[in-house]
Amino acid sequence: MPELRQNLATKEWVIIASDRALRPQDVKRREPRKAAPEKDPACPFCSDGGGARFEPNKVPALVPNAPKVRDAGKLYRRLPGEGVHEVVIESPSHAKSFADLTHEQARAAISVYQERFKAATEDLKIALPLLFKNHGPTGHPQSQLIGSSVVPAHIRHRMDEAQKYYEQNGECVVCRMIAEEAEQNERLVADTPYFSAFVLFAALSPFHIWIAPKRHEAAFHELTEAEADNLATVLQDVLARIKAGLGDPDYSFVLQSIPQDRGTTEAFHWYLSLVVAVGGAAGFELGSGMHLNPVVPEEAAKFLNSVKL
Repeated sequence: MPELRQNLATKEWVIIASDRALRPQDVKRREPRKAAPEKDPACPFCSDGGGARFEPNKVPALVPNAPKVRDAGKLYRRLPGEGVHEVVIESPSHAKSFADLTHEQARAAISVYQERFKAATEDLKIALPLLFKNHGPTGHPQSQLIGSSVVPAHIRHRMDEAQKYYEQNGECVVCRMIAEEAEQNERLVADTPYFSAFVLFAALSPFHIWIAPKRHEAAFHELTEAEADNLATVLQDVLARIKAGLGDPDYSFVLQSIPQDRGTTEAFHWYLSLVVAVGGAAGFELGSGMHLNPVVPEEAAKFLNSVKL
């Protein structure tokens, strides 16, 4: 039978539409992904060579020292497109996804993530640094960082909910979720001394996974050396299971770290949110803000744990 579940951290509701009878393996990519060459002569990231590094995006969404804009009138607000937009090139290979990198290459990519996050937080004009990766059909393996001068409403909402939970319960909501997932042991995909990776109890879609540090920390770039090394291991393990089990599907992940305009707080806990692409939002999702997930989260976790690597 279908059921409604709520994400404790965000208060988002999701419908687990189990009557639709989708098994985890039904999400598998239908056609094999076309093999990419090790080097592509037309790819600027291949021709540059080298290991993990960053470059300014050549077509940036936001730019430093953006020119001022006119006021839009009494009703509407308009601000300069102030910020940064960078690309993190994760490997010299055009063909290898993050899951295929050596541990040393993945660790180097995490180091660049940290470095660019830290640089963004030191820019007083940036309120929200956001690092994300879209794994899709084409392109050199890369992630992107956009630092914005504004914080979107839904992220402010998450911060407010984290603060409410902390004030009411005297603990961080993500720390509580990590402890609960370890106790229930029904949705865990990876569990190490440093990180917990689990399919969310109220997953918005099949294989909606959070990877969270066990040490309470609000800012991603404050990772220790040991934590950064372990994050590379856990992230590669999760992505390798998704690739092997689901036929290398498209996916996205984003690092949710504390916005810079919040100062210091014990309420927030950074995490990496990963979503496997399974169709797009339809009318119900767009109208209600709720998602329909046809795969039971416990079954999704069980499937990933069964994948042989």
